[in-house]
Amino acid sequence: MADPETEGRRLSRSFGWLALLGTLLVVAGIVGLVYTGVATLTSMILFGWLLLIGGIVGLLHAIDSRGSDYFWLGVVVAALNIAAGIVVIRHPHGTAEALTMFAALLFLTGGVFRLVGSVVVRGPQFGWTLLQGAFGLLLGLLVLFDWPHSSLYVLGLFFSLALLFDGLGLIVMGVGGRRIVSMVSEQRVTGELPDSPPRDEQKRSND
Repeated sequence: MADPETEGRRLSRSFGWLALLGTLLVVAGIVGLVYTGVATLTSMILFGWLLLIGGIVGLLHAIDSRGSDYFWLGVVVAALNIAAGIVVIRHPHGTAEALTMFAALLFLTGGVFRLVGSVVVRGPQFGWTLLQGAFGLLLGLLVLFDWPHSSLYVLGLFFSLALLFDGLGLIVMGVGGRRIVSMVSEQRVTGELPDSPPRDEQKRSND
């Protein structure tokens, strides 16, 4: 059976590494918010490499399972991922423009549907849904009217915000986890949270 003190130290270190990773993500998110153009290109290159690596892994998996019914489907999907990854890596600016246009159309479509749905249904969340629809419609129009210049900062802004909020979440989890482990360890030391009774005492109590 593992020593509770050793286990507590191990958990505390794990939560510490989690908080450190969150801090790095927060710093990266703040830097990305300052340099949104660099963040956009970085996100596109990372996206391209993810597609490329995923395609290579999928191709190896398809080759490993050759003879199955889904062999050619796996090969085609892997080839498409590899081709898309190469295109994204070689043309990050063009990919950013295309994805920004796609994001603007998504905002417009989602905003229109939310506006129409809130007016037609008029449910208990009418005001909130109406506000969400108006915000999505306005954001889509702003991105679309400033396109293709908006492709230089929109994706980088979203990418940086995602890093920032994910990092803050990890910091909260890491700090909170270390605090809980510390409280439990202190309670064990002071005797407020005793360990489970020995087996012979448990056996006598059961008898």
